[in-house]
Amino acid sequence: MRAVKNLLVLYTGGTIGMLETPEGLAPAGGFEVRMREHLAARSDAPQVQWALCEMNPLLDSANMQQANWLAMRDAIVEAVEHGGHDGVLVLHGTDTLAYSAAALSFLLLGLPVPVLLTGSMLPAGAPDSDAWDNLVGALRLFECGLEDGVQLFFHDQLLHGCRASKLRSEAFDAFAALPRHRDGERAAAIPSVLDYRQPRQPVKLAVLPVFPGLQAEHLRGLLDSGVQGLVLECYGSGTGPSDDQALLDALHDARQGGVVIVAISQCPVGSVVFDTYAAGSRLRDTGLVSGGGMTREAALGKLFGLLGAGLDVQAAEHWFALDLCGERA
Repeated sequence: MRAVKNLLVLYTGGTIGMLETPEGLAPAGGFEVRMREHLAARSDAPQVQWALCEMNPLLDSANMQQANWLAMRDAIVEAVEHGGHDGVLVLHGTDTLAYSAAALSFLLLGLPVPVLLTGSMLPAGAPDSDAWDNLVGALRLFECGLEDGVQLFFHDQLLHGCRASKLRSEAFDAFAALPRHRDGERAAAIPSVLDYRQPRQPVKLAVLPVFPGLQAEHLRGLLDSGVQGLVLECYGSGTGPSDDQALLDALHDARQGGVVIVAISQCPVGSVVFDTYAAGSRLRDTGLVSGGGMTREAALGKLFGLLGAGLDVQAAEHWFALDLCGERA
């Protein structure tokens, strides 16, 4: 851990910098001026040298797409490799903040600087807003020193980038890391193909919860759309309708056809352990890969990082089962 001397603030949009428009709150430019004015007026402002880069376009994070993750990754790598920055603060909307933190965790494997994401539930300048508290709190962490890797800071909580989820839509303590079981063996080293210097490509991914009434044709319709990876949110410890042979056949055929299918628990505090029930074992036998106690955000972000690097099915499944940055251990 070391104090950051030359911080990049990457402003992507989100509530923290929104201003009122006739249609409602919307992302607005010019946040650097507002941020410098606020810090200059504070006697306790952190003493961190920083520069701000404004993404184009600025986003309400409900509009976040894979292309935006890739653009953030490119901006961060450029700032570190060529801009001399030794830390990055990403200002981001809360709706997809945990998804972006997870995706960046796998897009930036091995990056030798800390990356911290934060945002706010109310815009900076709004009465009783949490915006400046979150932003100044994040700056203080850079001033004191942070470990390398991706983390999320919100409402005085520092959370692992792959373990955070948004649990509340209105309260300031909107994010938490739920105590999901970790069981993955740590990878001995990060392969060069997954290093942060490796460019990534968009990937066709999907998330599907198991529910009473899920039919094989529902699953086949999704898989026939060209999906390369699927996060299947199972019941409890990784169970599903194991007496529906058509559904099991659809999963098996998809795996044989080159789709990576990973299983996580849809329980907020849960973990996949296929062998607990026969209903789980039958799902596993179709070719599903256990996500253990990974969150939806982490599983989706990891699939994106692996398949986006061009890994084939076997390699993607191998690395998915191992812990790469603390998501499974």
